[in-house]
Parts: sequence; C-alpha cells; structure tokens
Amino acid sequence: MSYESAACVSAAFRSIGVDARPSPDSDAQTMELARQYLSGDECLPEAVTLGNFLKVTLLPDYDPDKTAFMLPTSNGPCRYGHYLPLAKKVFHQIRGENVLFASPTSSDGYGGIGDEANSLLRTGWRAAIVADVIRKKLLLTRPYETEAGATDRVYHDSLRRICSVLEQRGVSHQERMRNIITAMTEIRDAFRAVPVEISAKLVIGVVGEIYCRHNNFSNDNLFRRIEKYGGVVWVSDIAEWVMYTNDEDVWRLKRYGKTFSMQMFGSKLKQAVMRYDEKAIVRLFEDDFSGFEEPHHVRDILELSRPYLPREGSRGEMVMSMGKALWYYEKGAAGVIDISPFSCMNGIITEAVYPRVSREHDNFPIRVFYFDGQQSDVDSHLEIFMELARNYRRRQSGS
Repeated sequence: MSYESAACVSAAFRSIGVDARPSPDSDAQTMELARQYLSGDECLPEAVTLGNFLKVTLLPDYDPDKTAFMLPTSNGPCRYGHYLPLAKKVFHQIRGENVLFASPTSSDGYGGIGDEANSLLRTGWRAAIVADVIRKKLLLTRPYETEAGATDRVYHDSLRRICSVLEQRGVSHQERMRNIITAMTEIRDAFRAVPVEISAKLVIGVVGEIYCRHNNFSNDNLFRRIEKYGGVVWVSDIAEWVMYTNDEDVWRLKRYGKTFSMQMFGSKLKQAVMRYDEKAIVRLFEDDFSGFEEPHHVRDILELSRPYLPREGSRGEMVMSMGKALWYYEKGAAGVIDISPFSCMNGIITEAVYPRVSREHDNFPIRVFYFDGQQSDVDSHLEIFMELARNYRRRQSGS
C-alpha cells in the first residue's frame, strides 16, 4: 500500500526464498490500463491495484508461468473483497493467462499463508513495524529540513539498509531482531543528523481508508501538500490495522464462547509476540516520537470510537478512523483529515458522524477528502482546511 511497506514486506518474502518485488509505481498509465476492464463502480484502490498488476505484464522479464500476484482479501460489505475476483477475471479470462494469486485473508488474521507461515509472518510483522517507523520519522523530519531533499535521501537509504537485514536467509528470529535493532539505531541517528530548523507547525492527523491514505498516487501526494501549507502529518500506520485484525479474531472467539480454547491461546500468544516485537523496535525512537505516541493497545482506539461507532455494530476502517481521530484530538493535533476513495462506505459513514464529534470536541476540525483518480482542486480545499486548523489552534492557545 505504501512504498516503504511494499519494499520491506517484499524483503520479508525474500527471506524465505521468494523473489518478491513491489509492484511498479502508480502513475497515469496505471489508471489507463485499469480502465480498459472497469465498469466505473470500482473504488480507486481497486483500480490502482489492478492497473499496477497490469503494468507488471509490460515488464521485459514478465513470465506468467513464473509470476504470482499477492492480493490479500477480506469478507464483509467493503468492495475490498471484490478485488481478487476482478483481478482473476482480467488475467484468466480476458488475458487468457494462467496466473497465480496469493490471497491471505483478514478472516484468519492473514494466517493462511503456507508452509513457512510462521517464519514469514514474524519477519513480515517486523517489516511492517520498521516501515511504519521509518515513514513516521520521515514525516516528522521533512517539514523542518533546511536542505531540500535531505530527509528523502535518508529515507531511501534507510529502506535499503533495513531491507538488506530483512531479506537475510537462514537467520534465527533472535539474530534477525538483533540485526534489526542495530540497523534501526543507525537509521534513527541518520534522521537525527538531517539539518533542521524547528518552527511552529500544525500537526494534522490523517486517518481513512488504509490504501488511499498511504499510497501517494491515490491521495494526490496530500502529505507533501499538507507540509506545503505549514503542517506536519501524523498518519495512522499499517501495523495498527494488523493488530486490529488480530484483536477481531480474539473478539470473535469470545463471542462464540471460545474464551478458553486452543484457538484463543494461539491468538493471545500471537498478539503477545506482536506487541513484544513492536515495543522492542519503537522504544529506540521514544525521544523522537515524544508527543506523537501511539496507543498502547488497539483497544484504546476502539474505546474512543465506542460512543460514536462501537465495534459491536461497526467494523473495520470506519471504527479505527473514528477512534484514531479522537486520539489525535486528545494528543493536541490541530485537525484531522480522513482520506477515502470516492463513494467508499467507510468514508461515507464517518463523514456522517464527524460533525457531531467536532461539535462535542471544541469544534475540532475534521474533513473528509475523497479521491477518484481524476484531477481535482485539492489545494484550494486543503488551504481552507488548514486555515480552520490554524484558527482552532489559536482558540486553544488563547492567542
């Protein structure tokens, strides 16, 4: 979904001998290729995903007999569950190619990956964490840099450094973690060495549909636009979603009377290991993320959402977006932007509730930005939002 996550998770696959690569960067050609097979009812992430897979078929070394596309899926009403059938239809029926799709699902916490699932999931989880940390350090450093492009260079060097650790084969989990800690310490120090000039900035929390908010092409490079208007982006991370899917597994087991079962023991154990790995890596950046701390547990977010969208009746990104928006409010952000694909169910539902949330929280600015892959006047709408955030900050500070 994001460049850094795709790079790091690909490295995790290489650690078990799979020649994994991120799909090509999204651009106008992505949409041109996808639109040949779309009806117009598909959401933007579905179009971008399909278009990027079709771009792979144009690469000189593309061989359908030696290529597999990883496309996770999900159940429920979200159109995300439709991505896989559409992609299979395009490749198998329209293109007539025998292409393999690897499709882990959120219904089992993405556990049904294969024979090397334990090794891949542990390394893949660590890959998700380090990608989130590197992205966060990028977004908290770049707005203050005094040399244009310096932070981006450190960012790309950091990804190459950590991917070289993640992709190592025949390494125990203990040794890999030691190597990750060493690499992430070096990465932290490299970001700290970027020349910066601290000035007053507006912290803008970003929530919304997970693909659109992390894919720079899909959200029309909104992060850089926020920075242009004097903002600092604090975006909900991808590891947070993985923790949510695992906690949903625990919640379902309780619901079906399996509180004391081997399935529950397995889910709890996995959750404990995930939290252990996350803390081991994130604690290196404790000083760097002071004031930008994430919730201790995903249930902290769910509890914040409960008065508006309780998890018992609302599921997925809408619940996480609502709770995280309130987390940003409590942490002193100047406003929240919800990034969603046009006509996305999650965005529509949260947009209906946000006005009440704003009224009950000091008229805290919250705005949904919809994207459909077409040119739009994002800057004018963003400029208005940033002025609202600036006025909110003035009211809060009494100046």
